[in-house]
Amino acid sequence: MDLKKLRNILSVTNGALELKDKAGLKGIMDELVYEAVFTEDKDRQIALFTLIKEAAKAAGAVPASIQGLYEDMGKNYPGFTVPAINIRGLTYDTARAIFRKANQVNAGAIIFEIARSEIGYTKQRPLEYSTVVLAAAVREGFSGPVFIQGDHFQLVRKNYLADPKPETDYIRGLIKEAIEAEFYNIDIDSSTLVDLDKPSLKEQQRPNFERAAELGAYIRDIQPKGIDVSIGGEIGEIGGKNSNPDELRAYLDGFKEIFRAGKGLSKLSVQTGTSHGGVVLPDGTLAKVKIDFETLRILSDMARKEYRLSGCVQHGASTLPDEAFHMFPETGTSEVHLATGFQNIMYDSKALPAEFRDDIYAFIKKEYAKEHKEGQTEEQFIYSTRKKGFGPLKRKWWDLSQNIKGPIMKELEDKFGLLFNELKVGNTKDIVSRTVKPVVVKKVIPELIAKEL
Repeated sequence: MDLKKLRNILSVTNGALELKDKAGLKGIMDELVYEAVFTEDKDRQIALFTLIKEAAKAAGAVPASIQGLYEDMGKNYPGFTVPAINIRGLTYDTARAIFRKANQVNAGAIIFEIARSEIGYTKQRPLEYSTVVLAAAVREGFSGPVFIQGDHFQLVRKNYLADPKPETDYIRGLIKEAIEAEFYNIDIDSSTLVDLDKPSLKEQQRPNFERAAELGAYIRDIQPKGIDVSIGGEIGEIGGKNSNPDELRAYLDGFKEIFRAGKGLSKLSVQTGTSHGGVVLPDGTLAKVKIDFETLRILSDMARKEYRLSGCVQHGASTLPDEAFHMFPETGTSEVHLATGFQNIMYDSKALPAEFRDDIYAFIKKEYAKEHKEGQTEEQFIYSTRKKGFGPLKRKWWDLSQNIKGPIMKELEDKFGLLFNELKVGNTKDIVSRTVKPVVVKKVIPELIAKEL
């Protein structure tokens, strides 16, 4: 990193950053974020992450809660579905592609998210993830609220049943880490705890809504002053069947009875027939997914009219056929989660060298051989496991030449364009600007990096 050049762009006084050259910041961001992600000095890494984030805020890209927009949605559905995009690999390049397309279509209602499980296997802790997303916003000249979300902050059923306290404490710790990293949108997934052996729906849902209320109260307790973190709940994890109105009421009524910590949930995730990652057939192709859109319509309408939520959330949708996405705004879906389809574009792109892909697959076969389930074909094993090829080999992916990454990003950008069009999030900057007023939470630049400036 060229410190002389950086000193002409940024300065730090008493831990507070001043941006002197916005265009210069954009020009140096590739180099700056690369060093931040890959330096082996952890103290320096945290200092650089903080520097980049504060610079992004100064440039106009501000981490924000989507709460205000979702409250508005709860009163009057605006006719679009917010895409929540999980980025597992090539995060900086992919986020840049998203911001490029957002700028082209004037889209503001977009969420960047990462799930509990993804944080582990992609080796992207919350601070790194939020920093890289904000760096991409600067690089593409995007300004306005940037929505960064903790997806599926999930209580793992077997861990919880073995001993509830350490599992709950882990999620509390993850929430704290995420909010400190300026994730101002958190999806609590305690639906794994639903007890179908209980006689009534309310008792079946009780462990779900009780833990969600407990963790929601914790979020309200630690969120920064002036910010209401958007909190999502979920009912559709256990049982392998679609959610229904009675389950929705049992969960939301139970939550309302015990939650006394301020604003409650902004949305509710439900099950309507998808599975995360899609269903892979023995030859490695994907089975066609059927979503019960009528259930999604009924539940979203209920969530808004009876509980003033923004609507319902659809998970596991990125592997749906392109022609299905227009149905989400038509059914009043407030948010749709998209992940595996983008990973598939990266791995399956003709621009990705075959030898590079083969090296990744060889690594997966060696490192994750124990995950090869009995009866799985090799194609099924690779498809279900290749998401784990991003984290340990992050630098190899990042170091791919622009001749390779460029065409892959063009494919992704085209996909984002199609999704933004079908989900009708073009020209949503105005409604976001009207309903969301970002609060800039200033962070002190660590002395380690401040003294260099």
